[in-house]
Parts: sequence; C-alpha cells; structure tokens
Amino acid sequence: MSTYITKRLIYTLVILLAASLLIFCLYALTPGDFISGNIKLSPERRAELRAIYGLDQPILERYFTWMNHALQGDFGDSLAQQQPVLKLFKDYVWNSFLLAIVSTFLTWLIAVVIGVVAAYKQYSWFDTLVMIGIFAAMSIPSFFIGLFLIKILAVDLKWLPPGGMMTTGSNATGLAYFKEVIHHMALPVIVMTLLGVGSLTRYFRSNMIDVIKQDYIRTARAKGMSERKVLFTHALRNALLPAITLVGFELPALFGGSLIIEKIFNWPGIGQLYMQSFSLRDYPLLMGFTMFMAILTVIGTLLSDLLYHVADPRVKLQ
Repeated sequence: MSTYITKRLIYTLVILLAASLLIFCLYALTPGDFISGNIKLSPERRAELRAIYGLDQPILERYFTWMNHALQGDFGDSLAQQQPVLKLFKDYVWNSFLLAIVSTFLTWLIAVVIGVVAAYKQYSWFDTLVMIGIFAAMSIPSFFIGLFLIKILAVDLKWLPPGGMMTTGSNATGLAYFKEVIHHMALPVIVMTLLGVGSLTRYFRSNMIDVIKQDYIRTARAKGMSERKVLFTHALRNALLPAITLVGFELPALFGGSLIIEKIFNWPGIGQLYMQSFSLRDYPLLMGFTMFMAILTVIGTLLSDLLYHVADPRVKLQ
C-alpha cells in the first residue's frame, strides 16, 4: 500500500507539472488580456503595466517565474480584483463548497434509493416514471430549470428568495444567519440536485439490475433473508463498487459543476468569480482556478482508487 501511494504521488506531481505548463501556455497564448482590453489606458500606461506584471517577457521565462511563486503558495494577483488569487479563493471557495456538498449528498441519497427501488421493480409503472424523469432531468438545460423555479417558487409563490446568499442589508448573526443562508441556498441546491440525480440514478439502476441477477443474491433469498436486507446489505454494497470510480470526478465537480448555477442565482461563490474573470480576461485568476481544479482531479482519482481497494479487498494495488 505504501509503495503504491508513493508511486502515485510521484505520478501526480509529474501530471500536475505537465498540467501547469499546459494551463499557463493556454492562457498566455490567448490573444488579448486585461490590460490590452482596457480602453481607458493610454499606450504608455499599458506598456508600463505589462512590464510591471512581466507580460513583456518570453513565455517560458514567465512560466518558470509563475511556477516558482506557485510552489511558495503565491499564484499572483488578480488584475481585475487587485487582490491575491489565494485570498480570493479563501473568500469565495467555501461558499461554493457549502452549496456543492449539500447538493451532492442529496443527489447520491436520492439516486441510491430510487435506483435500488427502480431496479427491484423493473418494468413497473414506478420504473417507467423514473426513466421518464431521468431523461427529462438530463435533457433540460440548467439555466432553464433555474429560471423556471425562480419564476414559480420565488416570483409567483414567494416561498424562497430568488438569489443571493443573504437578504440585502441583513446583519443577521448566529442562528439567524444560519437560517437565512439555508433559506437562500434552497433554490440553487434544488436545481443542482435535479441536474445530477438523473444520470446517477440511471447508473445505480443498471448496476443493481446486474447485481440482483447474481447467484449469491438468489442464495441469500433462499436462506430466508428479508428482501430489504438482501437489497440494501448484499446487493447495494456490490452495486456501489463501480460508483466509487465516480469519486474522482465528484471532487472537482464540487467546485466546477456549479458555475452556471451560481451565476443564475447570484451566489457569491468561486464559480461566479470565475465567470466574471472570463469576461475581464483576468488570466492570473483563471490560471489559479484551473490549476486548483487540476489538483482536485488528481487527488480525487487517487482517493477513488484507494476507496475501491478498501471496499473490495480483492482489488490489489500495485
């Protein structure tokens, strides 16, 4: 195990190094930047700012300078926000994490329960309704669902606020602050759960259908075990094994999957900041966020491999 982890960490460092070079070159070679796109600056001021930020240097020299600072925990300053990139991450990333972790928990919980029941009652009216709902959830765009729920739940029924994280001018603290945040995050969490539960339910349903046809399931039933125990103890555990591989994609999706949702609901998260940086061509912040996503991806892949070994000891790590 320790040898495997050591090898994977070495591979991870190599992958991240290659990813950092690709990410930097991608943004560095993109035409235009925050300085050249600012029409209020004179040509002399633009040249001065490009020299201050090192944008007039060769690409490889700029990359090694950026990488040297990144290894010391400094990803540069946002040109638009005039703040360190890491400080902006600390200010916004936890808001995105709160939104994503709640929706991910609800998505997996709902997908597991509905997927198991739909597989057990295959070809029933319940299974038919589930399949219709799955394809509907997978085909409707996120912005349409978001705007539709805002119209119904926020504008017409006035049950939930249409956006933001807090009521404008609110100074709530303690329990009142907690309740207000929960109230505001309800709509975006509902939308993110609806978007994710479709594909995941279909995944669990197909896995459960394959598992419940196995011989050991028939043996468990022949021993007189209750159907609930057979499904949720024996069948579900083995059906979850392939789903563990999805963990590698879920970790970066916690922050990258809510970009449009945060923009629609004006949620002050890292996704909305990322979208704003695109329009402003704030490349230091864009490079920092993309590198952050690359780190989460390789960490998630490593965790999925380790969890698969823990869940199924027959899998050998070499």
